[in-house]
Amino acid sequence: MAHSLASKVTRLKSLALDIDRDTEDQNRYLDGMDSDFLSVTGLLTGSVNRFSTTARSGRDNRKLLCGMAVGLTVLFFILSYLLSRART
Repeated sequence: MAHSLASKVTRLKSLALDIDRDTEDQNRYLDGMDSDFLSVTGLLTGSVNRFSTTARSGRDNRKLLCGMAVGLTVLFFILSYLLSRART
């Protein structure tokens, strides 16, 4: 019985060490994701600020931005239509 108990304790210790290693790996992965999200947040904030500045700077820029928005929307619908046709 002592030998059986010793083998079970050894297996439990092995499982605990595996869980500890896996937890450390996941924590490193999450820390990396955190820094990635912070850099993306900085990029998006800068883009929004530049867009806002451009939109507020004058009437010609607003017309240009509206034209680009309409063009991108039309392009999106054309591409989605073409992709749906290509699948069938």
